[in-house]
Amino acid sequence: MDADDDMRRLLETDDPDFDVVMACVFGIQGREVRTYLTLLDHPGSTVEELADTLDRDRSNVNRSLSQLLEIELAERNRRLLDPGGYVYQYTATPLPETKERLHGALDRWVDHVHERIDAFEEQQPLGE
Repeated sequence: MDADDDMRRLLETDDPDFDVVMACVFGIQGREVRTYLTLLDHPGSTVEELADTLDRDRSNVNRSLSQLLEIELAERNRRLLDPGGYVYQYTATPLPETKERLHGALDRWVDHVHERIDAFEEQQPLGE
């Protein structure tokens, strides 16, 4: 499903699912939303743990995590291992903060659309 499909689903339903709202507003795919929601339930997970939980390839989980990190819906921390080396652990941005960001992004979008509507009223009609 692409962003246009997500937008259509969001606009055409009276009761959109949270994952559709997240995908549409943040411009991410369903797999990133699923990764985010899994991280909420499993904070501090490694890529390998997430791959097992999501039943996805590690490289695909890595791509989803990179996207979530880029849009600040997850954070990464390095944990040192006793025998040496380290592993990265990932934690989702807390849900209340994510909801606040969703509200803010939608408010900005609605304001922008209202501005575009108002600006159109001030323009000359087409063909004149």
